[in-house]
Amino acid sequence: MLGKEEIEKVIPQRDPFLMIDEIEECEIGKSAVAYKNVKETEWYFKGHFPGNPIMPGVLIAESLAQTGAFAILSLEENRGKNALFGGIDKMKFKKVVVPGDKLRLEVKIIKQKGPIGVGEAVATVDGKVAAKGELTFALIDT
Repeated sequence: MLGKEEIEKVIPQRDPFLMIDEIEECEIGKSAVAYKNVKETEWYFKGHFPGNPIMPGVLIAESLAQTGAFAILSLEENRGKNALFGGIDKMKFKKVVVPGDKLRLEVKIIKQKGPIGVGEAVATVDGKVAAKGELTFALIDT
């Protein structure tokens, strides 16, 4: 397992917007599996929703994007670059994610042409799909 210190060597996000806690596996340039430990103290739970905390779907998508970014930015030729959203397609949210959940994030890069690519993304909790879809990314120089 790689922790936040190793993750921060590859992707530019930082707390409070670093949305992955651990990398379990990475096939450089091809796929990654990460985890987000959803804590009651997360900044977004103060307003989403008081008394009924639910992780926003857009932040689940961001967690998946950061997982994919780790895979693609781990390539030596992409070191020092950033991966930005180019699109979110076919994203479905199937299960609410709440404090105490351990979100498993898996992204496979399914196509890439130049700086543009697509990742197939699935987020699960205890083996149940919480979200899945396709994420388009664009690599840029920083």
